[in-house]
Amino acid sequence: MKTPTANRLKSVEEYYFSQKLREVAQRIAAGQPIINMGIGSPDKAPDPKVLQALTESLSHPKAHQYQSYQGLPELREAMANFYDQQYGVKIDPKDSVLPLMGSKEGIMHISMAFLNPGDQVLIPDPGYPTYTSVTKLLEAQPVYYMLEETNQWQPDRQFLEQLDTSNVKIMWLNYPHMPTGARADKTLFPWLVAWAKSRNILLVNDNPYSFVLNNTPTSLLATPGADQVALELNSLSKTFNMAGWRIGMLLGNSEAIQAVLKVKSNMDSGMFYGLQKGAITALGASATWYQSINATYAQRKKRMLELIDRLGLTYDPHQVGMFVWAKLPDHTPAKNYVDQLLEDKHLFIAPGTIFGAQGEGYVRFSLCVEENTIEKASARL
Repeated sequence: MKTPTANRLKSVEEYYFSQKLREVAQRIAAGQPIINMGIGSPDKAPDPKVLQALTESLSHPKAHQYQSYQGLPELREAMANFYDQQYGVKIDPKDSVLPLMGSKEGIMHISMAFLNPGDQVLIPDPGYPTYTSVTKLLEAQPVYYMLEETNQWQPDRQFLEQLDTSNVKIMWLNYPHMPTGARADKTLFPWLVAWAKSRNILLVNDNPYSFVLNNTPTSLLATPGADQVALELNSLSKTFNMAGWRIGMLLGNSEAIQAVLKVKSNMDSGMFYGLQKGAITALGASATWYQSINATYAQRKKRMLELIDRLGLTYDPHQVGMFVWAKLPDHTPAKNYVDQLLEDKHLFIAPGTIFGAQGEGYVRFSLCVEENTIEKASARL
Protein backbone atom coordinates (compact mmCIF):
# COMPACT_ATOMS: atom_id res chain seq x y z
CA MET A 1 0.00 0.00 0.00
CA LYS A 2 1.39 3.39 -0.99
CA THR A 3 -0.88 5.56 1.13
CA PRO A 4 1.34 6.99 3.87
CA THR A 5 0.25 6.34 7.45
CA ALA A 6 -0.40 9.11 9.95
CA ASN A 7 2.65 10.62 11.61
CA ARG A 8 1.25 9.67 15.01
CA LEU A 9 1.95 6.00 14.31
CA LYS A 10 5.67 6.79 14.37
CA SER A 11 5.37 7.48 18.10
CA VAL A 12 4.21 3.97 19.06
CA GLU A 13 5.08 0.35 18.44
CA GLU A 14 2.83 -2.67 18.25
CA TYR A 15 1.79 -3.73 21.75
CA TYR A 16 4.39 -6.13 23.19
CA PHE A 17 1.91 -8.90 23.97
CA SER A 18 0.35 -8.66 20.51
CA GLN A 19 3.78 -9.29 19.00
CA LYS A 20 5.13 -11.79 21.53
CA LEU A 21 2.03 -13.97 21.58
CA ARG A 22 2.41 -14.52 17.84
CA GLU A 23 5.83 -15.96 18.55
CA VAL A 24 4.43 -18.12 21.35
CA ALA A 25 1.67 -19.37 19.01
CA GLN A 26 4.25 -20.22 16.35
CA ARG A 27 6.30 -22.17 18.88
CA ILE A 28 3.23 -24.10 19.98
CA ALA A 29 2.34 -24.84 16.34
CA ALA A 30 5.89 -26.16 15.89
CA GLY A 31 5.31 -28.62 18.72
CA GLN A 32 6.95 -26.83 21.65
CA PRO A 33 5.08 -27.41 24.96
CA ILE A 34 4.87 -23.72 25.90
CA ILE A 35 3.37 -22.78 29.26
CA ASN A 36 2.11 -19.20 29.17
CA MET A 37 2.40 -17.43 32.52
CA GLY A 38 2.67 -13.96 31.03
CA ILE A 39 -0.92 -12.82 30.47
CA GLY A 40 -3.47 -11.70 33.05
CA SER A 41 -6.51 -13.22 31.38
CA PRO A 42 -8.77 -14.97 33.95
CA ASP A 43 -9.20 -18.60 32.97
CA LYS A 44 -12.24 -19.42 35.12
CA ALA A 45 -15.89 -18.90 34.11
CA PRO A 46 -18.16 -16.17 35.46
CA ASP A 47 -20.78 -17.03 38.06
CA PRO A 48 -23.45 -19.32 36.54
CA LYS A 49 -26.06 -16.71 37.50
CA VAL A 50 -24.31 -14.25 35.19
CA LEU A 51 -24.44 -16.69 32.29
CA GLN A 52 -28.10 -17.36 33.03
CA ALA A 53 -28.90 -13.64 32.98
CA LEU A 54 -27.17 -13.31 29.61
CA THR A 55 -29.04 -16.28 28.17
CA GLU A 56 -32.45 -15.15 29.41
CA SER A 57 -31.91 -11.64 28.05
CA LEU A 58 -31.65 -12.84 24.46
CA SER A 59 -35.41 -13.16 24.09
CA HIS A 60 -36.13 -9.60 25.25
CA PRO A 61 -37.87 -7.55 22.52
CA LYS A 62 -35.11 -4.91 22.54
CA ALA A 63 -32.17 -7.25 23.05
CA HIS A 64 -30.79 -6.91 19.53
CA GLN A 65 -31.44 -3.22 18.98
CA TYR A 66 -29.02 -0.34 19.42
CA GLN A 67 -28.54 0.47 23.07
CA SER A 68 -28.06 3.77 24.89
CA TYR A 69 -24.57 5.25 24.87
CA GLN A 70 -24.92 5.62 28.65
CA GLY A 71 -26.07 2.05 29.17
CA LEU A 72 -29.26 0.80 30.79
CA PRO A 73 -30.36 2.92 33.78
CA GLU A 74 -30.39 -0.26 35.88
CA LEU A 75 -26.75 -0.95 34.89
CA ARG A 76 -25.66 2.49 36.05
CA GLU A 77 -27.60 1.94 39.27
CA ALA A 78 -25.89 -1.44 39.74
CA MET A 79 -22.49 0.21 39.28
CA ALA A 80 -23.36 2.96 41.77
CA ASN A 81 -24.64 0.36 44.27
CA PHE A 82 -21.45 -1.66 43.79
CA TYR A 83 -19.37 1.39 44.74
CA ASP A 84 -21.60 2.10 47.72
CA GLN A 85 -21.44 -1.45 49.06
CA GLN A 86 -17.81 -2.26 48.30
CA TYR A 87 -16.04 1.08 48.75
CA GLY A 88 -18.46 3.17 50.80
CA VAL A 89 -18.75 5.68 47.95
CA LYS A 90 -22.15 7.21 47.23
CA ILE A 91 -22.45 8.38 43.65
CA ASP A 92 -25.21 9.63 41.35
CA PRO A 93 -25.92 6.92 38.75
CA LYS A 94 -27.48 9.45 36.39
CA ASP A 95 -24.61 11.89 35.91
CA SER A 96 -21.52 10.38 37.52
CA VAL A 97 -21.42 6.84 36.12
CA LEU A 98 -20.58 5.85 32.53
CA PRO A 99 -20.46 2.19 31.40
CA LEU A 100 -17.61 1.42 28.99
CA MET A 101 -16.70 -1.34 26.56
CA GLY A 102 -13.72 -2.23 28.72
CA SER A 103 -11.63 0.21 30.73
CA LYS A 104 -8.95 0.32 28.03
CA GLU A 105 -11.50 2.18 25.89
CA GLY A 106 -11.88 4.61 28.76
CA ILE A 107 -8.19 5.49 28.74
CA MET A 108 -8.49 6.63 25.14
CA HIS A 109 -11.79 8.46 25.64
CA ILE A 110 -10.63 10.31 28.75
CA SER A 111 -7.45 11.35 26.97
CA MET A 112 -9.34 12.53 23.88
CA ALA A 113 -11.70 14.54 26.06
CA PHE A 114 -8.97 16.50 27.84
CA LEU A 115 -5.71 16.48 25.90
CA ASN A 116 -4.52 18.84 23.20
CA PRO A 117 -1.25 18.36 21.30
CA GLY A 118 1.61 19.42 23.55
CA ASP A 119 -0.25 18.91 26.83
CA GLN A 120 1.57 16.87 29.45
CA VAL A 121 0.41 13.71 31.22
CA LEU A 122 1.85 12.25 34.42
CA ILE A 123 2.36 8.50 34.01
CA PRO A 124 3.68 5.95 36.53
CA ASP A 125 6.86 4.05 35.69
CA PRO A 126 6.49 1.11 35.91
CA GLY A 127 2.90 1.20 34.74
CA TYR A 128 0.35 0.03 32.20
CA PRO A 129 1.84 0.71 28.72
CA THR A 130 -1.47 2.00 27.31
CA TYR A 131 -1.18 5.22 29.35
CA THR A 132 1.91 6.10 27.34
CA SER A 133 0.77 4.88 23.93
CA VAL A 134 -2.55 6.75 24.08
CA THR A 135 -0.79 9.91 25.23
CA LYS A 136 1.61 9.72 22.29
CA LEU A 137 -1.12 8.91 19.77
CA LEU A 138 -2.85 12.14 20.78
CA GLU A 139 0.43 14.04 20.37
CA ALA A 140 0.61 14.89 24.05
CA GLN A 141 3.77 14.48 26.13
CA PRO A 142 4.31 11.74 28.72
CA VAL A 143 6.01 12.89 31.93
CA TYR A 144 7.00 9.90 34.04
CA TYR A 145 6.96 9.80 37.82
CA MET A 146 9.20 7.00 38.98
CA LEU A 147 8.04 4.30 41.36
CA GLU A 148 10.75 2.45 43.24
CA GLU A 149 10.84 -0.65 45.41
CA THR A 150 12.70 1.28 48.13
CA ASN A 151 9.64 3.56 48.41
CA GLN A 152 7.13 0.67 48.32
CA TRP A 153 6.22 1.67 44.73
CA GLN A 154 4.61 4.93 45.88
CA PRO A 155 4.95 8.28 44.07
CA ASP A 156 7.76 10.52 45.27
CA ARG A 157 5.81 13.42 46.78
CA GLN A 158 8.82 15.71 46.89
CA PHE A 159 9.29 15.19 43.14
CA LEU A 160 5.63 16.04 42.51
CA GLU A 161 5.77 19.13 44.73
CA GLN A 162 8.79 20.49 42.88
CA LEU A 163 7.55 19.56 39.40
CA ASP A 164 6.47 22.27 36.97
CA THR A 165 2.91 21.16 36.24
CA SER A 166 1.76 24.21 34.31
CA ASN A 167 1.15 22.05 31.21
CA VAL A 168 -0.03 18.89 32.99
CA LYS A 169 -3.69 17.99 32.38
CA ILE A 170 -4.00 14.40 33.64
CA MET A 171 -2.25 12.23 36.21
CA TRP A 172 -2.71 8.47 35.85
CA LEU A 173 -2.80 6.38 39.02
CA ASN A 174 -3.15 2.62 39.32
CA TYR A 175 -3.68 1.25 42.83
CA PRO A 176 -3.61 -1.58 43.63
CA HIS A 177 -0.67 -1.23 41.29
CA MET A 178 0.05 -3.26 38.21
CA PRO A 179 2.62 -4.77 37.74
CA THR A 180 4.07 -4.54 41.26
CA GLY A 181 0.99 -5.47 43.34
CA ALA A 182 1.57 -2.54 45.71
CA ARG A 183 -1.35 -0.96 47.56
CA ALA A 184 -1.65 2.79 47.98
CA ASP A 185 -0.27 4.18 51.22
CA LYS A 186 -3.16 5.33 53.47
CA THR A 187 -2.10 8.96 53.18
CA LEU A 188 -1.49 8.94 49.42
CA PHE A 189 -4.97 9.61 48.05
CA PRO A 190 -5.79 12.50 50.43
CA TRP A 191 -2.42 14.08 49.64
CA LEU A 192 -2.92 13.70 45.88
CA VAL A 193 -6.45 15.13 45.95
CA ALA A 194 -5.21 18.28 47.71
CA TRP A 195 -2.22 18.50 45.39
CA ALA A 196 -4.36 18.10 42.25
CA LYS A 197 -6.84 20.72 43.42
CA SER A 198 -4.06 23.23 43.91
CA ARG A 199 -2.78 22.60 40.38
CA ASN A 200 -6.04 21.99 38.47
CA ILE A 201 -5.02 18.47 37.38
CA LEU A 202 -7.44 15.64 36.66
CA LEU A 203 -6.60 12.52 38.70
CA VAL A 204 -7.62 9.20 37.15
CA ASN A 205 -7.22 6.00 39.17
CA ASP A 206 -7.32 2.76 37.18
CA ASN A 207 -8.73 0.30 39.71
CA PRO A 208 -9.41 -3.20 38.27
CA TYR A 209 -7.44 -5.21 40.87
CA SER A 210 -9.22 -4.17 44.08
CA PHE A 211 -10.63 -7.55 44.99
CA VAL A 212 -7.96 -10.02 43.90
CA LEU A 213 -6.03 -11.28 46.95
CA ASN A 214 -6.81 -7.99 48.66
CA ASN A 215 -8.86 -7.79 51.86
CA THR A 216 -8.99 -3.99 51.91
CA PRO A 217 -10.44 -2.78 48.58
CA THR A 218 -10.19 0.99 48.31
CA SER A 219 -11.29 3.67 45.86
CA LEU A 220 -9.82 7.07 45.15
CA LEU A 221 -13.41 8.36 45.12
CA ALA A 222 -13.76 7.56 48.84
CA THR A 223 -11.34 10.42 49.55
CA PRO A 224 -13.09 13.65 50.63
CA GLY A 225 -12.96 16.18 47.79
CA ALA A 226 -12.11 13.59 45.13
CA ASP A 227 -15.43 14.23 43.37
CA GLN A 228 -14.08 17.67 42.42
CA VAL A 229 -10.88 16.52 40.71
CA ALA A 230 -10.99 12.79 40.08
CA LEU A 231 -12.30 9.96 37.94
CA GLU A 232 -11.94 6.24 38.51
CA LEU A 233 -11.89 3.41 36.00
CA ASN A 234 -13.01 -0.04 37.03
CA SER A 235 -13.69 -3.29 35.24
CA LEU A 236 -15.54 -6.58 35.50
CA SER A 237 -12.70 -8.39 33.71
CA LYS A 238 -10.58 -9.44 36.66
CA THR A 239 -13.00 -9.51 39.58
CA PHE A 240 -15.77 -11.42 37.82
CA ASN A 241 -13.84 -13.49 35.23
CA MET A 242 -15.43 -11.51 32.39
CA ALA A 243 -12.40 -10.23 30.46
CA GLY A 244 -13.77 -11.15 27.03
CA TRP A 245 -17.09 -9.44 27.76
CA ARG A 246 -15.36 -6.03 27.63
CA ILE A 247 -17.32 -4.32 30.40
CA GLY A 248 -15.83 -1.40 32.24
CA MET A 249 -17.05 1.67 34.05
CA LEU A 250 -16.01 5.25 34.65
CA LEU A 251 -17.15 7.07 37.77
CA GLY A 252 -16.49 10.41 39.43
CA ASN A 253 -16.73 14.09 38.62
CA SER A 254 -19.96 14.64 36.68
CA GLU A 255 -18.59 17.39 34.43
CA ALA A 256 -15.66 15.21 33.44
CA ILE A 257 -18.02 12.27 32.81
CA GLN A 258 -20.09 14.41 30.44
CA ALA A 259 -16.94 15.45 28.56
CA VAL A 260 -15.97 11.79 28.11
CA LEU A 261 -19.51 10.98 26.95
CA LYS A 262 -19.11 13.49 24.14
CA VAL A 263 -16.17 11.47 22.86
CA LYS A 264 -17.70 8.06 23.49
CA SER A 265 -20.97 8.86 21.75
CA ASN A 266 -19.06 9.81 18.60
CA MET A 267 -16.69 6.82 18.75
CA ASP A 268 -18.84 3.75 19.44
CA SER A 269 -22.36 2.56 20.18
CA GLY A 270 -24.11 1.23 23.27
CA MET A 271 -23.16 -2.08 24.85
CA PHE A 272 -25.05 -5.24 23.80
CA TYR A 273 -28.16 -5.66 25.95
CA GLY A 274 -27.26 -9.17 27.13
CA LEU A 275 -23.83 -8.10 28.34
CA GLN A 276 -25.42 -5.34 30.37
CA LYS A 277 -27.87 -7.76 32.00
CA GLY A 278 -25.02 -10.12 32.83
CA ALA A 279 -23.03 -7.24 34.32
CA ILE A 280 -25.95 -6.22 36.53
CA THR A 281 -26.07 -9.73 37.97
CA ALA A 282 -22.29 -9.89 38.46
CA LEU A 283 -22.18 -6.58 40.31
CA GLY A 284 -24.69 -7.92 42.81
CA ALA A 285 -22.52 -10.90 43.76
CA SER A 286 -22.41 -11.98 47.40
CA ALA A 287 -19.30 -12.16 49.56
CA THR A 288 -19.08 -15.86 48.70
CA TRP A 289 -18.04 -15.01 45.14
CA TYR A 290 -15.06 -12.91 46.24
CA GLN A 291 -14.04 -15.57 48.75
CA SER A 292 -14.13 -18.30 46.12
CA ILE A 293 -11.99 -16.50 43.54
CA ASN A 294 -9.47 -15.50 46.18
CA ALA A 295 -9.25 -19.05 47.49
CA THR A 296 -8.30 -20.13 43.97
CA TYR A 297 -5.75 -17.36 43.51
CA ALA A 298 -4.26 -17.94 46.97
CA GLN A 299 -3.51 -21.59 46.14
CA ARG A 300 -2.05 -20.63 42.78
CA LYS A 301 0.09 -17.94 44.37
CA LYS A 302 1.47 -20.46 46.84
CA ARG A 303 2.53 -22.74 43.97
CA MET A 304 3.87 -19.83 41.93
CA LEU A 305 6.05 -18.59 44.78
CA GLU A 306 7.51 -22.08 45.05
CA LEU A 307 8.38 -21.93 41.35
CA ILE A 308 9.90 -18.46 41.71
CA ASP A 309 11.95 -19.66 44.67
CA ARG A 310 13.34 -22.42 42.45
CA LEU A 311 14.36 -19.77 39.94
CA GLY A 312 16.26 -17.93 42.67
CA LEU A 313 14.29 -14.69 42.34
CA THR A 314 13.08 -12.43 45.15
CA TYR A 315 9.64 -10.89 45.74
CA ASP A 316 7.35 -9.21 48.24
CA PRO A 317 4.97 -11.92 49.53
CA HIS A 318 2.39 -9.30 50.52
CA GLN A 319 1.73 -7.94 47.03
CA VAL A 320 -1.88 -8.16 45.84
CA GLY A 321 -3.60 -8.74 42.50
CA MET A 322 -3.35 -11.57 39.98
CA PHE A 323 0.38 -11.29 39.29
CA VAL A 324 3.64 -11.84 41.11
CA TRP A 325 6.31 -9.21 40.52
CA ALA A 326 9.76 -10.70 41.06
CA LYS A 327 13.27 -9.26 41.08
CA LEU A 328 16.05 -10.76 39.01
CA PRO A 329 19.65 -11.15 40.16
CA ASP A 330 21.66 -7.94 39.83
CA HIS A 331 22.38 -6.69 36.30
CA THR A 332 20.25 -9.33 34.59
CA PRO A 333 18.40 -7.76 31.61
CA ALA A 334 14.72 -8.65 31.87
CA LYS A 335 14.05 -9.34 28.19
CA ASN A 336 17.13 -11.55 27.89
CA TYR A 337 16.01 -13.52 30.92
CA VAL A 338 12.48 -13.97 29.52
CA ASP A 339 13.72 -15.02 26.09
CA GLN A 340 16.18 -17.51 27.60
CA LEU A 341 13.51 -19.03 29.84
CA LEU A 342 11.22 -19.40 26.83
CA GLU A 343 13.97 -21.02 24.77
CA ASP A 344 15.36 -23.35 27.44
CA LYS A 345 12.30 -24.29 29.52
CA HIS A 346 9.41 -23.32 27.22
CA LEU A 347 8.01 -21.02 29.92
CA PHE A 348 6.72 -17.58 28.98
CA ILE A 349 6.60 -14.74 31.52
CA ALA A 350 6.52 -10.96 31.05
CA PRO A 351 9.67 -8.80 31.22
CA GLY A 352 9.38 -5.81 33.52
CA THR A 353 10.70 -3.47 30.85
CA ILE A 354 7.42 -3.49 28.93
CA PHE A 355 6.02 -1.49 31.86
CA GLY A 356 8.73 1.16 31.74
CA ALA A 357 12.39 1.80 32.46
CA GLN A 358 11.84 1.15 36.18
CA GLY A 359 10.81 -2.38 35.28
CA GLU A 360 14.31 -3.35 34.23
CA GLY A 361 15.58 -6.11 36.46
CA TYR A 362 12.10 -7.46 37.17
CA VAL A 363 9.71 -9.99 35.64
CA ARG A 364 5.98 -10.63 36.07
CA PHE A 365 4.23 -13.98 36.56
CA SER A 366 0.47 -14.34 35.97
CA LEU A 367 -1.72 -16.32 38.36
CA CYS A 368 -4.22 -17.06 35.58
CA VAL A 369 -2.78 -20.56 35.32
CA GLU A 370 -4.10 -23.80 36.83
CA GLU A 371 -2.23 -25.20 39.84
CA ASN A 372 -1.24 -28.39 38.04
CA THR A 373 0.15 -26.33 35.17
CA ILE A 374 2.27 -24.29 37.58
CA GLU A 375 3.55 -27.57 39.05
CA LYS A 376 4.46 -28.79 35.57
CA ALA A 377 6.34 -25.57 34.96
CA SER A 378 8.16 -25.95 38.26
CA ALA A 379 9.14 -29.50 37.38
CA ARG A 380 10.93 -28.23 34.28
CA LEU A 381 13.33 -26.34 36.49
